[in-house]
Amino acid sequence: MHTIIKVARQTTLSSTSPPLESLSWTVIHQRVACCPVWVICSSTLLLRDRNESLSTSSLLCVSRNIVLLTQAFRKKFVIPDFEEFTSHVDRIFEEAKELTGGKVAAYIPQLAKSNPDLWGVSLCTVDGQRHSVGHTKIPFCLQSCVKPLTYAISISTLGTDYVHKFVGKEPSGLRYNKLSLNEEGIPHNPMVNAGAIVVSSLIKMDCNKAEKFDFVLQYLNKMAGNEYMGFSNATFQSEKETGDRNYAIGYYLKEKKCFPKGVDMMAALDLYFQLCSVEVTCESGSVMAATLANGGICPITGESVLSAEAVRNTLSLMHSCGMYDFSGQFAFHVGLPAKSAVSGAILLVVPNIMGMMCLSPPLDKLGNSYRGVSFCQKLVSLFNFHNYDNLRHCARKLDPRREVGEVRNKTVVNLLFAAYSGDVSALRRFALSAMDMEQKDCDSRTALHVAAAEGHAEVVKFLTEACKVNPFVKDRWGNIPLDDAVQFNHLEVVKLLQDYQDSYTPSETQAEAAAGALSKENLESMV
Repeated sequence: MHTIIKVARQTTLSSTSPPLESLSWTVIHQRVACCPVWVICSSTLLLRDRNESLSTSSLLCVSRNIVLLTQAFRKKFVIPDFEEFTSHVDRIFEEAKELTGGKVAAYIPQLAKSNPDLWGVSLCTVDGQRHSVGHTKIPFCLQSCVKPLTYAISISTLGTDYVHKFVGKEPSGLRYNKLSLNEEGIPHNPMVNAGAIVVSSLIKMDCNKAEKFDFVLQYLNKMAGNEYMGFSNATFQSEKETGDRNYAIGYYLKEKKCFPKGVDMMAALDLYFQLCSVEVTCESGSVMAATLANGGICPITGESVLSAEAVRNTLSLMHSCGMYDFSGQFAFHVGLPAKSAVSGAILLVVPNIMGMMCLSPPLDKLGNSYRGVSFCQKLVSLFNFHNYDNLRHCARKLDPRREVGEVRNKTVVNLLFAAYSGDVSALRRFALSAMDMEQKDCDSRTALHVAAAEGHAEVVKFLTEACKVNPFVKDRWGNIPLDDAVQFNHLEVVKLLQDYQDSYTPSETQAEAAAGALSKENLESMV
């Protein structure tokens, strides 16, 4: 049992989350005189901990989720080495913690009381792996972070075509609280105040205020995996008392007939203020982000909350419009969907991998969390999470999705397959990218072995003349490349290898030769 618990902790699945709770971890201690009593239940796996004394049996009950344990033992989660990954996250967190710039938002009295020293980051992967560092259990208001969530709910319930009759899809190029419409006479997008107010008016139009709020709150609860969700009435009242700009936007929208027929503008504003005052923690907020990363399926409960179309639309708009006037810069440098809020929160989504929630109340001049933006930038500078990081010739970054050894295994397969196929062009690319051209497979065979056995004279010539590989490497059967060429009667290859062996002098280690010892003559001959 100790081993199983250790593996579960290494995967960093939350011990309080339903995925682990559903494993029904039960340790049954029974004091007996001579031998343990074994209890066998249907569809339940019982394991005895041999480290326990005979007088006490620890029985591990695992039900319904043997697949989850299998994933843990085989490291088949989306981030296999989660401990190493989170150690990097913690280091970036500590670096951002030292930053002292920014000011707490003061135009809403309740937000002005926020502690500027708060700094927390939580993440949740699409497999339910969890990690938190800093002040991650302190409730805070979603504020503008609720905008993409409300939009996703409206798309899931009403459909894309209907919703976008009333709100656009383009960045406005203006401040988020401007009184401005696009050329079609509707708000530019759901991430600005005007668009968010209109989207709020579309939800459950046939219901009263209380029913509308309960409907959205239930959706948000499901997105958060039924984790912490609260409501700050003080912030709600403060928003109403100081929301002159939003009231002005509401009346402007009403004048321009931007609301559906029969909609009460004041009721729409009330719902908007209420939703901005919904409270979460970094931990529950990260689950919301992970639900978006997981195509609308909550990774904690496994429940399908949002439609795939709603998630796709939401992430697209978060990518282009989610960070106020910094959206273009954020898309350029970070390349991930995100939404910031004046409470100091940043909801960050790494599609198909994880969701994150950052909290630090001090804001930069554009209204984004000063520490949060820096954290996101450093995260993407270290890991290849940027949308376009996987293009060719991109700077090398860490890929936490790859298992240890996976990259090397893939390069060996590619190298040997190119030699087998006689693909000199591919081998030339590998050599120019500083690949070790003497890598061995599980049988200790190199690319030169394979090329010699297949009789590819051009490949053998390239590997010997350009790459200067070692011709005396023995495979598991004690054969060198020349032996393979002789065995399969490839006379041209035999002649090439015999001549090369006579002149070969191992002046450098093969790693050095692969990394940087291709001479100018060899490079010119390859080109």
